Amino acid sequence: MVYETGNRTVDDAVARVLGGEQLDRTDGLALIAQPVEDLAPAADYVRSQFGDDTVDACSIVNAKAGDCAEDCGFCAQSVHFDSGIETYGFLDPEEILQAARRAERDGAQRFGIVVAEKGVSKEQRPDEWDEVLRAIRLVRDETDVEVDASLGILTEEEAAILAEEGINHYNHNIETSPDFFPEIVDTHAFEDRVETLEVAKSAGMDLCAGVILGMGESPTDRVDAAIALQDIGVSSLPVNILNPVAGTPLGEKFGDSPPITTEEIIQTIAVYRLLHPESRVRLTGGREVNLDADEQHLPFEAGADGILTGDYLTTSGQSPGDDIEAMERAGMEPNMDANEFDKDAVKSRADAGERADVETAAGTATSNAEPGDD
Repeated sequence: MVYETGNRTVDDAVARVLGGEQLDRTDGLALIAQPVEDLAPAADYVRSQFGDDTVDACSIVNAKAGDCAEDCGFCAQSVHFDSGIETYGFLDPEEILQAARRAERDGAQRFGIVVAEKGVSKEQRPDEWDEVLRAIRLVRDETDVEVDASLGILTEEEAAILAEEGINHYNHNIETSPDFFPEIVDTHAFEDRVETLEVAKSAGMDLCAGVILGMGESPTDRVDAAIALQDIGVSSLPVNILNPVAGTPLGEKFGDSPPITTEEIIQTIAVYRLLHPESRVRLTGGREVNLDADEQHLPFEAGADGILTGDYLTTSGQSPGDDIEAMERAGMEPNMDANEFDKDAVKSRADAGERADVETAAGTATSNAEPGDD
């Protein structure tokens, strides 16, 4: 079957992707200049040919909050900025297990243990490393969710241990393009992030690595980030949209209005699908504040097939029931490969307003910010 929009650039790209060809930077730059009304349905068609019409949900816990030595300009957890968040050391593994059980109840297929620091070090903080491993084992052995981790930089030894313990995906976002990265972070280089991803991949873990849109980057930067992720090889591509947090450099620069439109968000997601036809393109932080309530389904109509559901690291998300309704509005269903759950019960809890009274998966750190990405 030939897919046709009447847009030669888009139609040619779709035909080549369906023929097994990987699109390159030149293609990406041409595509991101095309009208969203042509891009979105084309990307959705490609997604339908490679996927199964389900949305894979993951959830996270902020296992150690604040006091990070890095200076990422978007991050409320950096010690360099006064964002007003609550800080704490590594959580008791039993608390992490409880968060995983909430994620399991809410329909997550995978659960990420996240530590916001340069790296959990087996050599420098052996007691903390042991607690990380205990938390992984508890979630692995006592829930149906797959265990992911985001623990900063890794040595080869640490990566091998995590893979042996059953970590499914290792998350380490590249944040933006190589050229724009120095505008956002001074304390480490883009290449440092790539190196960690390569170490994790070599150890046998799948990679979850993506971007934050709306930090002042250009459309070219958005394409270049996707091309860098092609070179790395990711199976999950999280797309955050900046939710500027007061006290951070980007919060001070943009206030509560990131320089990105709904059209640009949907356009970029569609291009990412065409550049990464076999990856999960995953909606993550900041979507609630950058897309109106009646727009939450649009990314799923533009090639997205993954979501981070529940709360984020320092800010609140919308209810998992609302997330399910957004996917269903787009004609998709929640994935249940790892964790079969009662989606009607999840939606009923949202309808009953339980979100205000019951923590979702993160629910472990507070911020003065509105729902968003960090």
